[in-house]
Amino acid sequence: MDIEVKIKPELDPGFVPAALWNRAYQKRADASGQAEAVALALVRPDGTCSVFHTRILPPSAGHEAETLRYLERILKFLLWQRGGCTVLVAGCDPMANQLAAIYAAGGQRAFDYAFFGEKTYLQPLEIKSCPFEEIPAANETAMALGRHLDGCRIGFDLGGSDRKCAAVIDGEVVFTEEVEWNPYFESDPTYHIEGINDSLQRAASYLPRVDAIGGSSAGVYVNNEVRVASLFRGVSPADFERKVRRIFFDLKERWGNIPFEVVNDGEVTALAGSMSMNENAVLGLAMGTSEAVGYVTPEGNITPMLNELAFAPVDYREDAPADEWSGDVGCGVQYFSQQAVARLAEGAGFGFPDGMPFPEQLVKVQAAMADGDARAAAIYSTIGTYLGYTIAHYADFYEIRKLLLLGRVMSGEGGAIIINKANEVLAAEFPELGGQIEITTPSEKDKRHGQAVAAASLPLIGEES
Repeated sequence: MDIEVKIKPELDPGFVPAALWNRAYQKRADASGQAEAVALALVRPDGTCSVFHTRILPPSAGHEAETLRYLERILKFLLWQRGGCTVLVAGCDPMANQLAAIYAAGGQRAFDYAFFGEKTYLQPLEIKSCPFEEIPAANETAMALGRHLDGCRIGFDLGGSDRKCAAVIDGEVVFTEEVEWNPYFESDPTYHIEGINDSLQRAASYLPRVDAIGGSSAGVYVNNEVRVASLFRGVSPADFERKVRRIFFDLKERWGNIPFEVVNDGEVTALAGSMSMNENAVLGLAMGTSEAVGYVTPEGNITPMLNELAFAPVDYREDAPADEWSGDVGCGVQYFSQQAVARLAEGAGFGFPDGMPFPEQLVKVQAAMADGDARAAAIYSTIGTYLGYTIAHYADFYEIRKLLLLGRVMSGEGGAIIINKANEVLAAEFPELGGQIEITTPSEKDKRHGQAVAAASLPLIGEES
């Protein structure tokens, strides 16, 4: 594709922004005068459905490779943003068959096939062509979850390097604590459940009683049930089924079956921002161990969409950095996380020892930034450039008024560089979005307590619960 990147990432000039690539493809399709309509419907077992409409070059144009790449990358994004286990494709039967082969047990996207099939929706992922008249109407649901501040509540957040917990009385935080842990490769599920319960007990000691517990955690959760979560990647499949899948039901029982709600950490991030800013259409993006994303709709609700954009593509070059879990290239986790900092550090001139954990590398880069080290500034400038182009990509799939940035990568002076560079990209490449989307970070109070308060506000207390 003929793409001009006006502002190249300082340490990664080969970056091919998804937003520019898709716009170039659409421009070529329109210029052909023969663009063909395509619809992708993602259907979930509960009957809800998301539909995405686009247009492609006609097969006669001789650009089948570009068209397949365009549709495959769009489908990949939609799967990780919206979720679904049945994909109906109208308008391009041959491409539908190729997509089905790619997203198959032995295909290039075998990881995604397993994730969206039996792991998340408990049935095989299926991609098939159909006539336009068989594309179902969009049927999305939204949940007015959260914003309940009455009573004595506990809020917790489970991350890859720490677990946070807070005690809240009528919306006021009376206790908060952060405990380091290392859940990723721990094979004993007892480590996880007892660790979480320990944090709950510590918070409960600061309350006269516990009326409700709300939590956020990285991963996919359906009605409090763990479907897929990297926090438990070290647990065997058998132990996952026996001990992890219903871990929060077991904890609820330990706590007397009081109201207990757990959702994806990205959703709580967005909810916390929406609550603190009194604003909706908020996309929350946390750059920490991974990239966590959540969304609050213009109506102020949370949706059942996955919003797992760590695995959604943002860079379309063929040799983009690969994600170590899914194996795919160019996905968000390698651009907006501690992994991104570690990946860029070598090119910036930092000589960290082999095997140094990513959080420790981030601490070293942050210290260098505080000392005015130009190498560290280059890392943050590069991430900010990634972000500016990726905001435009995300805006093709979300209505965004506020972009809330947080996470350890955003801490310190480097966070300001990231925001300034992202705004520079928006002004230069996407001026219509620069005036529409405000990039912001939480206040110091919200950084300390916002996530915990939002998580604690999830359950509804009383008869309606």
